[in-house]
Order: sequence, then C-alpha cells, then structure tokens
Amino acid sequence: MKVSKLFTKTSKNIPAGEIAKNAQLLIRAGFISKVMSGVYIYTPLGLRVIENIKHIIREEMNAIGGQELIMSSLQKKETWDVTGRWDDKVVDMWFKSKLKDGTEVGFAWSHEEAIIEMLKQYIESYKDLPVNVYQIQTKMRNELRSKSGIMRGREFVMKDMYSCSLDADQHDKFYNATIDAYNRVFERLGIANDTYVTFASGGAFTQFSHEFQTICDAGEDVIYLHRGKNIAINEDVMDDENLAKLEIKREELEKVKTAEVGNIFNFGIKKSEETDFTYTNAEGKKQYVYLGSYGIGVTRLMGVIVEKFSDEKGIIWPENISPFQVYLVRIGGEAATSHANEIYKELTENNIEVLYDDRDVHPGQKFADSELIGIPYRVTISDRVLENNTYEFVERKNGQKSQLTHEQLLDKLGRLHKF
Repeated sequence: MKVSKLFTKTSKNIPAGEIAKNAQLLIRAGFISKVMSGVYIYTPLGLRVIENIKHIIREEMNAIGGQELIMSSLQKKETWDVTGRWDDKVVDMWFKSKLKDGTEVGFAWSHEEAIIEMLKQYIESYKDLPVNVYQIQTKMRNELRSKSGIMRGREFVMKDMYSCSLDADQHDKFYNATIDAYNRVFERLGIANDTYVTFASGGAFTQFSHEFQTICDAGEDVIYLHRGKNIAINEDVMDDENLAKLEIKREELEKVKTAEVGNIFNFGIKKSEETDFTYTNAEGKKQYVYLGSYGIGVTRLMGVIVEKFSDEKGIIWPENISPFQVYLVRIGGEAATSHANEIYKELTENNIEVLYDDRDVHPGQKFADSELIGIPYRVTISDRVLENNTYEFVERKNGQKSQLTHEQLLDKLGRLHKF
C-alpha cells in the first residue's frame, strides 16, 4: 500500500471533545472516524488491525473446537420474552424498533436466547453434544455513557461463543479449555503479563463468573490483585465472605485500575430450564443442556492496546496486529526513488506488508507520520544512505537505529517474518 493512495490523512490536532487517548490517537493517525459518542467508522488502516485481532481469536477458538457462524442482528421479541430479558426493566441497553407491519424487533446486544432457539432445531440426542459455536459480529448497546473512545461503544465488534454440554463435567472441561485459549489470545496480542483472570459476580447462575481484566489507567473497572497467588477479584465481589472462600486476606491485595477485555460465564442448566432446552440421554430420558457463554471485545481490545502501547509520538502496534510490518520512507532524487520502488516490490513479493510513503513532502512529516501510525519498523532509503550502500532501519518500540545492507535488511525481515 502506498501512502499517496490512502484517502485518510494524519492530523496534529486532538479531536474536539474526545477525551480518551485511544480515540485521540486513532483518529489523528487515520484508523477511525467518529460518527457520534460511542460510534466509530473503521478506515482501511483500522480494519486491517481489527482483522488481525479477529484472526488470532478465530485461530484459538477453532483450536478448542469452536464452529463459527453469524447470527442475525435483528431479534424477535418472542425469543427474549421467554427469559424476561426483553423487558427494559431487566435489560436496559436494548435498541428497539418496529417493522412496517408493527412487529417489534430489537438489535442484538447479546445472543444467548437466540442461539438456544436456533440450536434447539439440531440438538435432540446425547449423540449431538457437545456443540460449541461462536461468532464475531457487531453488537448494539444503548449505553448510558460512552466516553472511553472505542473501549466502550454503543456499536462495537465482539466475539461471543456459546457452549452446549451433556453434563457439568463436560462443561467444566470446555470452560477451562476456554480460559487457556483466552490466555493464548492475550499472549499473542502482547498484553498477557498485565491481564488477569478475575473473579466477578456470577449473578443468579453461579457463585462467580470470570472476567479477563487488563491493567490500564483508562479502564473503568477496579480489581484487587494477590500477585503471590495470582488471584484477582473484581471490586463488586470484594467482601469478607468471598475473601474467606478464596483463602486470602484483604491487606494482601493491591488495588489497580483495569479494563475488561473478556468474560466467561457458566449458566449451568438455568437457561435451559427457562427455555426448555433438552436432549435425550442414552436411557431415553430428557436432560437439560449445560450452557456457557464466552465473550471477547474485539474493538475494545484495539482501544486497550493503544492505551498501553503508545507514547508522546503516537501508537506502537504489537507486530501481530499491526496494519503493516514496515513503513518505507523515500527521501531524495531519482536514485532513491528508483531504489525505494525496487525494495517495495521485493518486500511485497516476499509477503512483507509494507506501507510505502511515496509522497513528495518534507522528510520530517514522513517520520512524524510513521511514528504516529505506529508500524513496528521503518526503513528509510535516501541519497545519503545509498552512498554507503545501506538503509536506515528503525524500531518503533525503542527508537533503536541501525544501518543495514540490502542483504542484512532482507535477512532481518526474513527472520522476523519468516519469508
């Protein structure tokens, strides 16, 4: 991709009314465009990051037996009336509308009831279980407040997975496998060291649910850490009774600010009882299906990563999700231009994703834009460095510079990206 072909432009100005650092940087760098509070457009640069995050999540969900689908965003009132969750007094985040014939519909904020309704068509016998399905889809939530950029949106991308199991033992095995899969996702995204499996309220279904909370100054949650035992507790369940159950003391805990990036929830058979979701066991008896739900906020993850991996110059993307691996800068006359064109072609042919700054602008603007956009490596080709038959190679995360020959450059990028 050539910078001259991008329709987006970078900006030095902080967007008016945007207080979240993640949104400020993403707007300035051309990754998103704001529609209204909590609603953003993802430009080609932003979409590349989103797709890279989704790719990692998809690989890990498939690895534990998840089957991907896409549910409808439009929801029937009757589907949610069964559990009482159509009622705005029970769930206050619905966006609702009516069809031309007056039929009430809602825009999906979650899909538990809809998934159950759909799977009841296919699950009849114990031989049909287990089933684990997931989607990566846009959700709509009528949030009262939305002031954290893309970390809390009214329209956002989410991965939600639902498990159907024969019994508690089968369910627990998948539940624990999902915890491991989530940990692998966060490891690949570069935030594992600051992300904790956190005890949170289990509501009416179980004593605890588990959140995945990432330490982040811009987060809206507070958790308490016991670093020695690697236990984290949400502020909502911080009482003496729960501390005793977890065998920890209040004075041993460290209070930190976090952002919730994932959540897993054990429904047991409660929702199956509410929706009459059953299967026939080997003895011919009806049994309720054990259910679980598992969420990861895709666009929220993007915002959290920007909050954590950025500096005064701009974003610092982890390699696994960066929109490109190399920012190629051309400075100088015909020789530098010709050489940069050749390098761009060579790297692209070797499956290295390159953003080539081919604009006729001041070098300082190119360098500033490369740092704002945050691509991991910058390669500069100029008349000056070509005199020594080298290229300038700069790492975004630490600013380390080196002069590399053509062979050294290809070798380094080859080792980094295995072409």
